[in-house]
Amino acid sequence: MKIETYIAQLLYRYQCITVPGFGAFLTEIHPTQVNESTNSFFPPKKTISFNGLLKNNDGLLANHIALAENTSYGFAVSAIAFEVLTWKKTLEEFGTLNLKNIGDIRLNADQNMVFTPNDQHNYLASSFGLSPFVSPLVKREIFEKNLEALEERETIALNENEGEARSSKSYLRYAAIFVLGLGITGSIGYPLYQNQIANQTLIVESAVQKKVENKIQEATFLIQNPLPAVTLSVDSAKTETVEVKTMPYHIMAGAFRSEQNAKKAYDQLIKDGYKARMLGENKHGLFPVLYGSYPTMAEAEKAQKEIQKGENPDAWILIESL
Repeated sequence: MKIETYIAQLLYRYQCITVPGFGAFLTEIHPTQVNESTNSFFPPKKTISFNGLLKNNDGLLANHIALAENTSYGFAVSAIAFEVLTWKKTLEEFGTLNLKNIGDIRLNADQNMVFTPNDQHNYLASSFGLSPFVSPLVKREIFEKNLEALEERETIALNENEGEARSSKSYLRYAAIFVLGLGITGSIGYPLYQNQIANQTLIVESAVQKKVENKIQEATFLIQNPLPAVTLSVDSAKTETVEVKTMPYHIMAGAFRSEQNAKKAYDQLIKDGYKARMLGENKHGLFPVLYGSYPTMAEAEKAQKEIQKGENPDAWILIESL
């Protein structure tokens, strides 16, 4: 089993990966580096070091191998131990051990392990896909000489036209003040005027809207200027005035925006035996429908109670001559 593959996977997520009986691989994060002499830029990276004194099993590598290989923890520990024996044998025979994408381990004269990391592989996940690059040198041109030459030409031109400049200086000053005044007046006065108009419009619209809402919330449907009493002539010789019996007490069934819906409600009330009435559209755009009209308040209240018990608990009495 090549356990260096699993060690490399863990290096992306952890700072210390211990190989029981062999040593531990440690990681350290370094920020972006810039080499000004070569104009080279290096992204943040995670470097690897090795400590041969940390050999105790912390379970991290064995657990990872057990999950990856779908095997038991004990088998993973045995596999690591066998791989460590192979590594040590390689070091004794060849003096160097190469761990893919991690680095090389060699024995020095004192038989101590010396680790050389693989600089070509970056284990910092946030720098994935980033690589070092060299930027071309940015050249900055100096324009001081050109600026001095330009100032000299302007000075000569001013000296030659000094007389004209003095004569027109006052005129230009007053013209500038006049134009500036117009600009300020236009930029300040016009928006103020627009704001004033907008504010007045909002005030008027709010007042109108409030009046309309108050009228609708009154929930009364009054007909202004009721028709006068009708008089009938019996014959040309004898005239007798007959007053139509007034019924100012009405039980409201409802008011509808749609005339068609009002007609349906009216037809249903007639079908149910009520002496219903349907009025025309009022000033609120509604079509009132009545259960009936009564000459006295007592009759209206009696009918209202019967309607509230069996038909409509919200039925109410409107007092108005229709």
